[in-house]
Amino acid sequence: MRNDIILVRPTLELKEEALAYREEHFQQGEKIIYGSELLDKTESYEEWLTDVTRNTDPKTVSETWVVTDTFFAVRENDARIVGIIDLRHTLNDFLKDLGHCGYSVRPSERRKGYATEMLCKLIETAKESGMKELQISVERENTASRKVIERNGGVYERSFVFDLFT
Repeated sequence: MRNDIILVRPTLELKEEALAYREEHFQQGEKIIYGSELLDKTESYEEWLTDVTRNTDPKTVSETWVVTDTFFAVRENDARIVGIIDLRHTLNDFLKDLGHCGYSVRPSERRKGYATEMLCKLIETAKESGMKELQISVERENTASRKVIERNGGVYERSFVFDLFT
């Protein structure tokens, strides 16, 4: 496994790199950036950063969300954001089938082992937080993500259908 990325919390100093990360997804026609806590939907990085920061604390988390830690995966040798991943400490009704984490990798950095490494590091973070188990969901057709989960010791349990319009 590669050891050249670190998981870091979003900061104002990472704004330009984060926006470039987001733009690369959009240029590839990807409208959803999984694990990004709605970075793909925000107009203002500063507002997104405020929300992400508030959601790390049970006292300030949005009443419609759960305590969540969001991390950029930053390559150490050049400080490039190669991915984003989040850890939801609990699951509410909306998240019960979606799971404890979501993640995505920058399109130009895929197939290099970053997702596997990101999840490995997040599992350690979850253990340090006292979590004993992670539920991670993936779309049936997403073979690459299923392999990432399996490489990190995950076991397939079930499938479900998620319909945004029901």
